Amino acid sequence: MKYLWLSLVILLAPGLALADPLPSWRAGASKTAIVEFVEAVTEIGGADYRTPAERIAVFDNDGTLWSEQPAYFQLLFAVDRVAEMAKADPSMAKSPALKAAAAGDFPALLATGTKGLLEVVSASHSGIDVAGYQAKVARWLKETRHKKAGRRYDEMIYQPMLELLSYLRDSGFKTYIVSGGGIHFMRVFVEEAYGIPPEQVIGSTGEASYKVVDGMPTVMKEPGLAFLDDGPGKPIAIDRVIGRRPILAGGNSDGDLHMIQWSTAGEGRRLGLLVHHTDAEREWAYDRKSHIGKLDKALDMANSSSNWSVIDMKTEWRVVFPYDLAE
Repeated sequence: MKYLWLSLVILLAPGLALADPLPSWRAGASKTAIVEFVEAVTEIGGADYRTPAERIAVFDNDGTLWSEQPAYFQLLFAVDRVAEMAKADPSMAKSPALKAAAAGDFPALLATGTKGLLEVVSASHSGIDVAGYQAKVARWLKETRHKKAGRRYDEMIYQPMLELLSYLRDSGFKTYIVSGGGIHFMRVFVEEAYGIPPEQVIGSTGEASYKVVDGMPTVMKEPGLAFLDDGPGKPIAIDRVIGRRPILAGGNSDGDLHMIQWSTAGEGRRLGLLVHHTDAEREWAYDRKSHIGKLDKALDMANSSSNWSVIDMKTEWRVVFPYDLAE
């Protein structure tokens, strides 16, 4: 019997070896670039070989691993949270931004600019301990549906990127999220959604304090922004937290430009990836003039860089979301 199993393994091994690690990707420039890069840096004795310790891959979250339209999902959570808070205490909605959020008036909220948006996030993300905040995020993700897609927000993750993350980890890479999103918000769902543990998440952080509440040592979320993990802040955060320059970086907007630029500038073979939202039918089509996930300068840089690849969502992805596979 053991020889029968051995025979089966030998017969099946070539097929297993040739299995497509990225089945949701169509044959094209991006898939070729990814596979050639991974094979080159994992070939022991090859000119481009990198040790497992050097195989660091970093990815933005919003617009790179999951959708981000019509607004960042964390902002949608913040607006819902302000509305909930204002219902319990109408006096808290004093400013134009908080009033707009409490009413669910996005045009009015956007008119308050970055200052107003930060005020809404600060109000909705403070005055609560980390565990309590994350419980509210988990409940919101479970109960709330995207108005256009009719799906939970944590279902609107990209199937091709899930395959890429698995392919990289199977090839000895350590995968990190480096996002402008809040670190405590993302840590609620990233492990189940992407297979990335919370300690491998780098994000924006609010002010915090340490208190003993009813005898329990507690980290409290306080008003104010401590660190914005966007633009040039991303390489700084990677350097502080990881301590190595990644050899692969993926993003989708100008906010990711500095991270990809810095990651691909080191010695040896490196790869930068940009997800270009070109599919208005299956998702959204936007780039240079978008109010969310603007892709302008980074797109120009990618088109002029030999080790950057622009992923055309419409032409290079067979499916967009995991639920597309069933449909």
